[in-house]
Amino acid sequence: MKRPGLACAVAALMLAHAGIARAAELKVFSTIGVQAALEELTPKFEAASGHKLAITWSTAAVLAKRVQAGDTPDLVVLTRASLDALARDGKATADATFASSGMGLVVKKGAAKPDISTPEAFKAALVNAKSIAYSDPAHGGASGVFLSKLVERLGIADQVKAKAKHPPQGGNAAEIVARGEAELAIQQVPEVISVAGIDFVGELPGDTNNITAFAAGPVTGTKNEDAAKAMVRFLHSGEAAAVFKARGLTPVAPPAPAKGS
Repeated sequence: MKRPGLACAVAALMLAHAGIARAAELKVFSTIGVQAALEELTPKFEAASGHKLAITWSTAAVLAKRVQAGDTPDLVVLTRASLDALARDGKATADATFASSGMGLVVKKGAAKPDISTPEAFKAALVNAKSIAYSDPAHGGASGVFLSKLVERLGIADQVKAKAKHPPQGGNAAEIVARGEAELAIQQVPEVISVAGIDFVGELPGDTNNITAFAAGPVTGTKNEDAAKAMVRFLHSGEAAAVFKARGLTPVAPPAPAKGS
């Protein structure tokens, strides 16, 4: 007959090993559009789940291309459009959107704030600015691509391009303004408000704004699918929603389960 103490010790050891087996280090590719929020949420998720996150940051377009080329993270956190493209190619699962954000304009802290209350006023602010920082559209960042098309539509593309300053790939345009190297910066709201030394003027007005949705999903073939799905669920939690709001994002609730499921 086994001694009760020994049996309990063996059971505890088996549970400990099971816990270690369940814990995972998740390799995550994440867009910089949610970087500030996700950096704040990472230790909260790690403490609650036991999993660890190893995050690579860049634009959604660059990260999606890396997955298409054969990189194999466990989880991708991208724009909805980039994740949907991967899902169509069988590279990832397109789980529910968890947040969205618009584009915002900032100036150096203490500088005069231009009027951007209407599309006409915003256009005038771009024309009158001596320099404008925004993501290089050649790198595929959603805000830079949208802005380049917007100034074409407004008929001021040549004027804006002549005074444009671009951050390095995956960088933040607001940092250029904070250093005093550009008068205005335009990028996703969560990105620009995360930089010290700037004043937030506001979201772009009316149809000059662009709302980007963010979604996360496991990469096809990952051995850590359960852990990746746990992270997706966490991004829809009340705790995550509070951080998103504080960081300039609008939380998006997961879709209601289908009837009978």
